[in-house]
Amino acid sequence: MYSPVKKYTAELIGTFVLVLFGCGSAATAGGQLGHLGIAFAFGLSIIALAYVIGPISGCHVNPAVSLAMWLNKKLSGRDFAGYLLSQTIGAIAGAALLYAIINSTGEAVTGLGQNGFGAGYGIGITAWMAVVVEIVLTFVFIFAILGVTSGTSNSNVSGIVIGLTLAFVHILGIGLTGTSVNPARSFGPAILLGGDAFSQLWVFVTAPFIGAILAVIAYRTLHKLNK
Repeated sequence: MYSPVKKYTAELIGTFVLVLFGCGSAATAGGQLGHLGIAFAFGLSIIALAYVIGPISGCHVNPAVSLAMWLNKKLSGRDFAGYLLSQTIGAIAGAALLYAIINSTGEAVTGLGQNGFGAGYGIGITAWMAVVVEIVLTFVFIFAILGVTSGTSNSNVSGIVIGLTLAFVHILGIGLTGTSVNPARSFGPAILLGGDAFSQLWVFVTAPFIGAILAVIAYRTLHKLNK
């Protein structure tokens, strides 16, 4: 059993890595990588992290995942609060390092892989459609996590499944909202950039939490019907 400090430190490091490499790939090489490359940057980050910090903290690196685990009684209330704080700090640190890297070139920092919607972002969907998209993407992601972590028989492949599912939802979502499904991942870049990234942040905080709640409800309902 790992101490709370070790769990929270693992979540901080994990979220730092996810934001730096996932958002960093979008911000510095998005044109070369394309949507598929960016999607796999996020997904491969989770696969790598799952086998390093998974045994310590479960490798949530995402407040929406932590909410789902708390609702599913796999995480205590104290750890839920600790995870959220650690994930937020890790996301800000990852975005701050990315900001420093881009800023060191002498260029103005206009992009940190932030999420968004409306004219000039992706295909220009509306705010409320962005809410719907993020709810659906998060629902699919969390639903897969709940299923693959439901039994110990999947433990050897759970990191791969979760990482590939994250890549999967990014493939659709990048052109729409940039794909959040993770309030911390959105918060880090938005807090540093300000402007539209910050004013639109409410979508990428509230919608993933709603998607996580709906995923837990659907998962429990389906399992009850199977009894």
